[in-house]
Amino acid sequence: MAFTGSRTVASTLSLCATAFAVLAATSFGAAAFTLEGPPKVAFIYAASAQDGGWNEAIEIGRKAVETELGLPVAVTENIPEEATKLRAAIDLYVKRGFNIIVGTTYGYSAPIAEAAKAYPHVAFLNASGTTNGENLESFYARTYQGWYLAGIVAGEATKTKKVGMLAGFPVGVVNWDINSFARGAQSVDPAIETVAVYTNSWWDPVKEGQVSEAILDQKADVIATDLSATSALDAAEKRGAYAIGYQLDMSKAAPKGILTSVVFRWDRYLVPTIKSIAAGTWKPQEYGAFEGLASGVVDLAPYGPSVTEETKAKVAAAKQAIIDGKLDPFQGPLYKQDGSLAVAEGKTIDDEALWNMNFFVKGIVGTMPASAQ
Repeated sequence: MAFTGSRTVASTLSLCATAFAVLAATSFGAAAFTLEGPPKVAFIYAASAQDGGWNEAIEIGRKAVETELGLPVAVTENIPEEATKLRAAIDLYVKRGFNIIVGTTYGYSAPIAEAAKAYPHVAFLNASGTTNGENLESFYARTYQGWYLAGIVAGEATKTKKVGMLAGFPVGVVNWDINSFARGAQSVDPAIETVAVYTNSWWDPVKEGQVSEAILDQKADVIATDLSATSALDAAEKRGAYAIGYQLDMSKAAPKGILTSVVFRWDRYLVPTIKSIAAGTWKPQEYGAFEGLASGVVDLAPYGPSVTEETKAKVAAAKQAIIDGKLDPFQGPLYKQDGSLAVAEGKTIDDEALWNMNFFVKGIVGTMPASAQ
């Protein structure tokens, strides 16, 4: 999930804890949104579009929109998550005749909702946002589905029965990645432990490298990152350990030890959605778009050289089972780290509980901060 700009960590955690579970939806009509004039599209980024992670994954989707729709798509970078600055950028685009505007971060949620009200003839999309309306749809991905598959790959690769994962902050969209990764590994061998460590930052390559070293020192031989930098993969490669990347294919950072990466393929959402807006058939989903393996928005990057055909077959079977609704990474019985039952046998976690997930599952070595619980 994208968290950039000058917003404090405290406010980030406070806001994100309720993401999507309390989506602010306005009244939705039955009629499709009507675009005035030919489509004119603009993307707004809170940082560089070539950041090596979150933004770059969306930028790949933006380029696909250009190719598929055969029209240029404007880009504005480094617009911080501040209402006045974002609104100024949006106002300028609208004055220039742009009628489809795509935001790219959670921090744009409130101001983009206000802009959507001010410009009802303009279509708005926002990645990892929490606001929706008759001309606004936020979108995110079921990343936990991809991390379950990555956990299977890690479980098949580990020799020490200990894998590791570093992540940013203890919020729902991060916690579900850690837990699902652990569950995937445990599906291979219930004895596998997952060492989980928060860096308390969304971008700190030096610290991420240090945390990775500490996880490897605990005898983990597979390390995964839930962040945008490649520091974890660099550390693993130097130590002869396996690595799993995130957001983009990170194989270049660990050509020998890479297993795979959990990746976003935003073109699978952006291209058909913007085509639908242009065609006059778009109806924003009341609680936003939340897609996963079935649509291809979440997927695994090509496997590394050490991944066996047997492992690939196991992952393929699990992937199809998730798509078919026969497997859920959090289906019961699911136990918390302290041994208490979180999900009964035959039950699963609903979306609201997913967004508010504030516990570690059994088998994770690490501490969930009390402030997150």
